[in-house]
Parts: sequence; structure tokens; C-alpha cells
Amino acid sequence: MTAAEDGGLGVDLHLELSAAGGRRTALTAALREAVRGGRLAPGTRLPPYRSLAADLGVARNTVADAYAELVAEGWLTSRQGSGTRVADRVAAPAPRSIRPTTPPPLPHDLVQGKPDPAAFPRTAWLTAARRALTAAPHEAFGIGDPHGRTELRHALTEYLARVRGVRTAPDRIVVCSGAAHALRLLARVLGPADPWAVEAYGLPFHRGLLAGAGVTTLPVAVDDDGARVADIPRHARAVLLTPAHQFPTGGPLHPERRAGALEWARASGGLVIEDDYDGEFRYDRRPVGAVQGLDPERTVLVGSVSKSLSPGLRIGWMCLPSALVGPVVAAKGEREPHSSATDQLTLAELLASGAYDRHVRCMRKRHRLRRDRLTALLAERAPAVRVTGIAAGLHAVLELPPGTERAALAATARRGVAVEGLDLYRHPDAPRSGAADGLVVGYATPPERLYEPALEALCDGLSEVLGD
Repeated sequence: MTAAEDGGLGVDLHLELSAAGGRRTALTAALREAVRGGRLAPGTRLPPYRSLAADLGVARNTVADAYAELVAEGWLTSRQGSGTRVADRVAAPAPRSIRPTTPPPLPHDLVQGKPDPAAFPRTAWLTAARRALTAAPHEAFGIGDPHGRTELRHALTEYLARVRGVRTAPDRIVVCSGAAHALRLLARVLGPADPWAVEAYGLPFHRGLLAGAGVTTLPVAVDDDGARVADIPRHARAVLLTPAHQFPTGGPLHPERRAGALEWARASGGLVIEDDYDGEFRYDRRPVGAVQGLDPERTVLVGSVSKSLSPGLRIGWMCLPSALVGPVVAAKGEREPHSSATDQLTLAELLASGAYDRHVRCMRKRHRLRRDRLTALLAERAPAVRVTGIAAGLHAVLELPPGTERAALAATARRGVAVEGLDLYRHPDAPRSGAADGLVVGYATPPERLYEPALEALCDGLSEVLGD
């Protein structure tokens, strides 16, 4: 027995001693089968003799003899100071292949809305996590407050006021797990009796979750100045807008229309829901403040870190009118069921330390350079394509001649490019007459070594449809 095996309790290991023969034979067979079947992977350290013997109710020598036999057979290895481990040369059988239910992903990912996972600021996040966890009170690791951690709500109050012109307070912010979660909560609070107005082009996922909550959506046309707010039905309970960067067509909501949306809300008693999905990423224009700052009692601002950090964090927020805070918290429930307290504490530290600002500035520069490479190559390879919506955000719209969208999607897919058509985002009740053809191209996701090949493949597909 090694010194390592003699100290400590070791890891838990479930074994069924059901084989015929004595206890040693049954233990040897159970261990051999666990290794052969892959349940004990190569390199796994087994429990010390004493620990496993106590767990199984057998003599210590029984375990020692079983280990020794399997070491002699080559299933296990034993070294002084390292304990007993599964031998590296023992490989589990490959799992039986299952026919995939979805086609494999295309090699060139130009789908909008997804930041490059490799760009996540791991070092800054780890530093912030250490500081946040060191300073956190003990109660932070208890049952979560559905309002969200107070540290994060205070940090968001300062950050959103400084960067987005938001007028709020910590007690008017409710943390959620992203825009979809926010919309579900708001739909529950506002109820399904009255319809919501939505932009004629927008995320079908958002329309779908509203429909799932029983909310009817009415399309409002969009143009180069954003949503035509004069067309918002008076009987709508709310209007869902993307004022900083209309999704997906790309323009900001014109100042007169921003004022018009709030006039509609005051006159009708409705609510403006502002999806601030990528307001921090602007390139060729001055920052556009949030509509919420013009009338906090008639506007809900919804934001998240899905574009700036990672959709995997599942942290978002709502800046609410005072009358909606209680109902939204009640709809969320008595406990925080969604956003991790430790992630909230870490994000609060990232915001307070300035590390979040530095990361956003770095990503803003990177996205702008990628956008410039996209537009330069399109100007050279596909000069007939008009590129719009590029003053901000993580995607561009490539306007195509009428009737060519489907052909362009097929041609780019044949070249391994994952991209989406503009028609995907059109509200099903919006008029088809006059609807534009186009591709919505995301430029944030591909790793650097694959970005140029993705753009070349995109242009090859466009050339096939449009000609050189």
C-alpha cells in the first residue's frame, strides 16, 4: 500500500458485487467491467484500500488483492505517491453512433447575433470573480432575491446612466436571464387581453414566445428611419421596439419617431418596451441614448450581456416603471430561479472596476475592422449589392435584387456558408408587396483564421446568383 492510498477518504465509487464467487472475485469483476465499459476513464484515480473497503463492507486485504490482480493484468497502474489509477492504455469502446436528427453545421458561420466565443474575457472575468467572491457577504450564497443581487443593480444603475442615458434606480431594476425571459415576464404581467405592436421585421423567436403567452402581435412597418410609430394601433397594450439599431434592418429610430412613440404611450396608456440588444456597439455615428431616459414611467428598457460578453452567462435586466416592479417580481417568484448569484456578483465587479468598459471598447474596435473587411470585399466582388445597417451592431444587411433571396441562400449554403435571409424576420402578417430581398450577415462569430475564407465563400455564392 502506498502512502497516498493510506491517507484520506478518497473518491466515491459505486460498484455492484454481483458476480459469482467470493468477494475478491466479485470486486475484481466489477472493477474490470467498469473500466472496460468506460465508466472509469483512463487516468481515473481509484479510492484508497481502506476507503473502498469501508464503503463496500469488505476486508481491506480484499481490495488490495483485487487491485494487485488488475495491476498485473494491465487494467490498473500503481505508483508510489500516485495511488492506483486506471491504465492509460485501456480505452473504452466508442459509443454506438446515432443518426443525427439535424444536419451538421456549415463550416462558415455568418449567422447574426453571436459573438465569437473565443473573445470572452476569461482573465478579466476570473479576476473579477476572485474579488467579488472575496468581498461577498455570506447571505449572497443563500436563497436568491428575485430582484437580483443588489451589487449588480447598483452597478447597472451607474453604468446605464453613464453609457446609455438611462434614468433608473437600483430598486427599479430587476435582473433576469435575458431578453426572452424579460418578455415572458412582461407578457405575464400585462396579460393576453390586448395585443402588442411589434416592428414588421424582428426576431421570430420573440414573436413566438409572445404567441405562446397568448399575446397577439400586430406589425408596424419599418423604413430607413425605424418603426413608423404613427401606425401603432391605439388599442395596443405595448409596443416592442429596437430604437438604437432596428433589428435586423439596422437604422436608429429617428428622433421625431422616438418622441412619437412616447406620445402614443401617454395618450393610450400603453407601454414602450425598448430592446437595447446591442446599443454599445456603434462605429460611424455618435452614441444614441435610450428612449427610456426620455420617460422612465412609460418605458421598459431590456438589456443583457448576450452580445457584449456571452449568451452563455444568462444575465439580463429590466429597468422598469415604478408601478411594474412589484408585479414583475411577483411573476418571477419568491426565489431567484435563473441567474447565478456568483455570476451576478462577478458582473457587478466587472462593471464597477471598468473592466467591462475596456472589453466593450476592444470588441467595438474588432467588430468595426471586421465590418470594414466585409464591406470592402463586397464592394470589390459584388458591387451591385447595397450594404445597410452597418453603423452599429454585429451584422449587416445585404440588399439583393427582387426575387433573388432564395437563390442566394441556396448558393451560399452550397459553399458552406451559414447565413439567413431577410424574409425570415418579416412578421407573417406584414404585407409581402414591396418586401425587400436580402441576406442578414453576422460578422462577429468566425474565429480570425476562418473569417476571410467565410467572406470569400459568401462572395462566391453571390457571384453565382448576381454575376461577376
